[in-house]
Amino acid sequence: MAHREHRYAVRLDWTGNLGSGTSSYRGYSRDHALGAGDKPAIPGSADPAFRGDPARWNPEELLVGALSACHQLWYLHLCAAAGITVTAYADAAEGVMAEEADGAGQFVAVVLRPRVTLAPGSGAADMEKAVALHHEAAEKCFIARSVNFPVRHEPTVEVEVEVSAG
Repeated sequence: MAHREHRYAVRLDWTGNLGSGTSSYRGYSRDHALGAGDKPAIPGSADPAFRGDPARWNPEELLVGALSACHQLWYLHLCAAAGITVTAYADAAEGVMAEEADGAGQFVAVVLRPRVTLAPGSGAADMEKAVALHHEAAEKCFIARSVNFPVRHEPTVEVEVEVSAG
């Protein structure tokens, strides 16, 4: 049983009616806008493989991005709690979706490749702990716990080089 419940309300407005609605498959745009409260809208569309606009976010990218962001937020929290000082974090996440012959599909994997930089002076024990905390973040991430495909992690941890004033 859940200790607490959180609710998330998102609005989607289809902006792709080119004048004749969905009277034909090619006769409408897949463009839409996602919004929540007073936040700026996120311009969305389908993946370009499905007649979408490549300049707009597609649902598949948003899913991979949600997994990456959730992991990063948990990871930074756990590092702060453990006394590990992170000075930079970047991720090159990638999702793999398998499409069936009938057009249906599903994600089969996501790989997160976080590159973490620790504060100058961090030692080997800090680096070891920083790597281990990725496993704990993976176990805590709300989004990763909600999907039915594997989310792998290939982290890199390095120590920031202190530049001496000269």
